[in-house]
Amino acid sequence: MASTITPARWVEIKKDFPTLARTFNGKPLVYLDSAATAQKPQAVTDAVVAYYTKHTANVHRAVYELSAEATERFEGAREKLRKFINAKSTKEVIWTKGATEAINLVRYSVGLNLKPGDKVLSTLMEHHSNFVPWQQLARRGVEVDYVKVTPDGLLDLADYEAKLTPNTKLVAVTQQSNVLGTINDIRAISDKAHAVGAQVMVDGAQSTPHMQVDVQAMDCDWFAVSGHKMLGPTGIGILYGKERILEQMEPFHYGGDMIKEVKILNTRWNDLPNKFEAGTQPIAEAIGLGAAVDYLNGIGMGNVRKHEQDLTAYAMDKLGKDASLTIYGPRDLSIRGGVVSFTMKKVHRWSTTCTRRTSWTTTRTRATSARWRSPTSRRGRTTRCAATASSSSCSSTGSSG
Repeated sequence: MASTITPARWVEIKKDFPTLARTFNGKPLVYLDSAATAQKPQAVTDAVVAYYTKHTANVHRAVYELSAEATERFEGAREKLRKFINAKSTKEVIWTKGATEAINLVRYSVGLNLKPGDKVLSTLMEHHSNFVPWQQLARRGVEVDYVKVTPDGLLDLADYEAKLTPNTKLVAVTQQSNVLGTINDIRAISDKAHAVGAQVMVDGAQSTPHMQVDVQAMDCDWFAVSGHKMLGPTGIGILYGKERILEQMEPFHYGGDMIKEVKILNTRWNDLPNKFEAGTQPIAEAIGLGAAVDYLNGIGMGNVRKHEQDLTAYAMDKLGKDASLTIYGPRDLSIRGGVVSFTMKKVHRWSTTCTRRTSWTTTRTRATSARWRSPTSRRGRTTRCAATASSSSCSSTGSSG
């Protein structure tokens, strides 16, 4: 698919991000840490400020006009997220603090019903947010196993099938690796999991900002989204879950607004999605995330994906010419996102600060990132970057990971 956005338009898009107008050491900022958090376009900031300066009120709890305005914007943002990931209903879109909390919500509720002998299958490709929560279930006698990764950075599907048993109750997998950039075939993974009666939890933190996401086409049971990685505010995200499954799950938090009826001895939970949204929600942040969705839709996710593929190809071509670098992950850009991980020979782990100040050719997108780890240390030191500005030879300002 060809991008419908011209190079000149991409330059104009950069101007929508106020932070990118800053200079450091006399040079224009080239932001290289979008894998950790994305910069925010002015439209997102404006939406948050508008709530605080014009529409501040709680939602769902009053009928006066100001509250109605806040509720309309809050629920309007939920509908935008529903369309963005193609969920069937807003009942399937739960506000959370981010992808980490979304995954932990599932881990808590599903974990209540797991018993010794049951199995959870994750992968060695996961972010800690989709690894550590499941790991802890082993303390209760639940078997936790991990799918291997092939030398070229792909999930070992033969290993996946071998480890998928009738005792497997849940499969936890990322749609796009935050280290290797690998894009997994979630539909194929879901089909095999469902065939043995297992449910599928997908970490979509790295994929949702950079490609068209369709939870119905993937047929996953849950999908976690991080707001701050997709141009939205911090402290906001969503959990998508199939309605019939969410109806059966126990709430994660208890309090106001998640209840329908309270008596001395028992309580009835509210309808979806409120059942999982106890207390006052991050209203401004949700509205800001809705504005981020509007912004991304204005560019077009097909354009975002094509532009990222072009830039990733550029980065891998340039980095591949340096014999001291080893690049990890798939070479096929149709199954790779904008993360480029590599190791550099003869770089000591305490040389990171020096390395950051060394001019190197980078790429030109919001999503493309680079990681390097010292081969001289067992753990090493990692710097991860994600470019958001136009191409240049620049001083890296990535953060240590």
